[in-house]
Amino acid sequence: MADTERYLDEMHAVVTGASRGIGAAIAFALAQRGAKLTLMSRSLTQLEQHAAALRTDLGTTATTIECDVTDGDSISTSFRAAVDELGPVNILVNNAGAADGAPFTRMSREIWDRMIAVNLTSTYACTAEVLPAMIAMKSGRIVNIASTAGLRGYKTMTAYCAAKHGVIGLTRALALETAKHGVTVNAVCPGYTDTDLTDGSVEKLSAALGKSREEARAMLVGTIPRGALITPDEVASAVAWLCSPESGAVTGIALPVAGGEIP
Repeated sequence: MADTERYLDEMHAVVTGASRGIGAAIAFALAQRGAKLTLMSRSLTQLEQHAAALRTDLGTTATTIECDVTDGDSISTSFRAAVDELGPVNILVNNAGAADGAPFTRMSREIWDRMIAVNLTSTYACTAEVLPAMIAMKSGRIVNIASTAGLRGYKTMTAYCAAKHGVIGLTRALALETAKHGVTVNAVCPGYTDTDLTDGSVEKLSAALGKSREEARAMLVGTIPRGALITPDEVASAVAWLCSPESGAVTGIALPVAGGEIP
């Protein structure tokens, strides 16, 4: 990669849910472009393995912090530690999330509360930790990883869809508040992506319909016009562009990365 493409040199990026899948790919993409990284997740062992690879392969400054994004105290402590270690946060990628569902009449309140907490409230709480400093610095990038479920409905996924629609609403409203302060706020909306999360969806679909895993996976792939799952690197590339100098006029969007599922 050419030196001119290292447009994030010396910038501090925090990525939540960074231990695997989309979060790990985003961390790698930002590191390629020069960012110093704080990786957060509940899986500290996996985080450290990923951070070690970034240090070895890319010479990246990368720290790891165990953080439960459904716990306000854990969030506050984690972000204080991140700033103490690497300085003010220039880029926040709210990637941590989970997907669970059931037909609405059989969905428990526990599923509803958990989906809202991990997908929506965590986005608010992590953003609240970094936004005042970004406004004071007159610069910053916030990228929220939503989903095509934030742009349309999916049967049996009402709580998840509600949470991800909420993330997009938060993104659009906050973008209006921050546009004059040099801060952009955008959402990226992946379709079915080749990650452990989709593997879980395949397992549930297989069990619910009595189909093989291959048949269940084919059903998910069949919803994507290009006929293939999205890759984590494709999502990461979109995030990296939204963090670039060239995207400074882009704020408040919900960008589908979905192979044509959402036009």
